[in-house]
Amino acid sequence: MNLPNKLTVSRFALTALFLAVIFARFPGNETVALALFAAAGITDALDGRIARSRGLITNFGILMDPLADKILTCSAFIAFVELRQIEAWMVVIIVGRELAITGLRLLAASRNVVLAAEGFGKHKTISQIVAIIAVLVLISYQQWGPVGSYVFGWHLAGKPWIHGFTQLAQWVAVVLTVLSGSIYLWRNRHLYLNEV
Repeated sequence: MNLPNKLTVSRFALTALFLAVIFARFPGNETVALALFAAAGITDALDGRIARSRGLITNFGILMDPLADKILTCSAFIAFVELRQIEAWMVVIIVGRELAITGLRLLAASRNVVLAAEGFGKHKTISQIVAIIAVLVLISYQQWGPVGSYVFGWHLAGKPWIHGFTQLAQWVAVVLTVLSGSIYLWRNRHLYLNEV
């Protein structure tokens, strides 16, 4: 297994560790969860870049890289519902889109067609990662002492600015999720219209 694929597989392990930590009860667990999620995000940025620069692109990577992204982000969003940090309907849209696209990829694979990620999908992933990091900062910055309060605690409209930013990031993620999913399904409609 080449290095990019190892990085992709490591994201599955980091996701499991992230979930264990976010629900753990020890001082600073939210900060540790933030660090784990950031590490998983770094593997996402590196695996594709390394694969392209070194000519190590494989069908495994093309299929598993977006799947690892989906599992990481969907796990975080579902955890946030339990933690009351995001509206459940937003997560239903996000997870529903990811399942629909995964189903389309499986349908394509059954016909020996590999669907790679597209530009809109990358923007969607970035927006989701920003939203998740914003939530993690929101629930952990008070653990960082005066520095956290100084950077993230100053008020805007009566609340720390990170509250408003987090809500905005969640809305952007939902909009881009719907937009990118619609575009992806439309561009690849030839794969499923014949099945109806």
